[in-house]
Amino acid sequence: MKKNLLPLALGGLGIGTTEFMMMGLLPDIAKDFHITIPQAGHFISAYALGVVIGAPLLVAASSSIAPKKILFVLMAMFTVFNTISCFAPNPTILFIARLFSGLPHGAFFGVGSVVASRLADKGKQAQAISIMFAGLTVANLLTVPVETYIGHHFSWRYTFGSVGLIGLITMLSIYFMLPALPVSRTGNIKSELKVFNRLDPWLIVLITAIGTGGLFCWISYISPLMTEVSHFSAATVPYIMVVAGLGMVVGNIIGGKLADKLKPLSACMVLLVAMAAALLTIYFVSGNQVMSLIMTFICGSLSIAIASPIQILMIQTTKGAEMMGASITQAAFNIGNALGAFLGGLPIAAGLGYTSPELVGVAMALTGACFAFVLLKRNQKAAVPVEVVLV
Repeated sequence: MKKNLLPLALGGLGIGTTEFMMMGLLPDIAKDFHITIPQAGHFISAYALGVVIGAPLLVAASSSIAPKKILFVLMAMFTVFNTISCFAPNPTILFIARLFSGLPHGAFFGVGSVVASRLADKGKQAQAISIMFAGLTVANLLTVPVETYIGHHFSWRYTFGSVGLIGLITMLSIYFMLPALPVSRTGNIKSELKVFNRLDPWLIVLITAIGTGGLFCWISYISPLMTEVSHFSAATVPYIMVVAGLGMVVGNIIGGKLADKLKPLSACMVLLVAMAAALLTIYFVSGNQVMSLIMTFICGSLSIAIASPIQILMIQTTKGAEMMGASITQAAFNIGNALGAFLGGLPIAAGLGYTSPELVGVAMALTGACFAFVLLKRNQKAAVPVEVVLV
């Protein structure tokens, strides 16, 4: 790994930790603030809302700033608001702190993706982006379980303090290790947004929000799936999540290599169809513990493998507005998170059981693949030379 990509990976580690650790800390926070767990779930929604709002706005506001300075400021915001979360005296302050700590998320990954692609060797842009996302996968494998343990046995406040420390270390690494790349954005926000007058970027947003939402149908309800259908004890669920995290580490590497080898759009189509097949398999085999663990690893792998191909696809499609495009992709991922959790919960509420979200996920993944196919056909049509007949 190139050393100058390390700051991006550290940023991914911090962001991945604060985003996913909250799910395991809800009971502790709810107990401390004397609120219900569903009310504590609003802290997750607050972060996701911050990502969707902050991704385009912060990138737009930084159009004339060099990438290194943008990333430093974004990580400073991340550090400050996670530290404020550590000292939040009531649910309202924590909600606001979570909202603001989510603002830099999409912008950091958006700007970081462009920076990684510019620092990459020729033909290895997607693999360079996957190094940034490697931090997120390591978070799911190591720091999220550790933070959950600390939150359960000591205090959830310590977890936010440690995330703030990761943010501070990332700021220092950006300052000392990241090259000072020149400003590459020549247009203003109005000209950059004109890129989205075309259909192609919106197709990528739909691929991201709907296609990847299929996997959130699965992972949002993985705990009751494992305990009620696969009949694992509740105490083993954290270890099962480590299996999913290990899959993410492997999938992140595969996704980057696949995108550079097949081209990003083809990689997205392959991965979305594989996602649908994996979710359908889970629907049928979850009663078997061994198969359930195998499919947890596979789905964990697929959940992150598509991140780099989609990101590089958007960068290639939004020439002249790459940072804006890449940041909006991150917002779309979070929309997919919300959609998957909501739509996947509907059949459970209807009494169809804890395997039913997988069928919703299959439909979402295949819908995403269809949007990718439409984009492929549009690209092929645009590449066909027009013959000029002289009379």
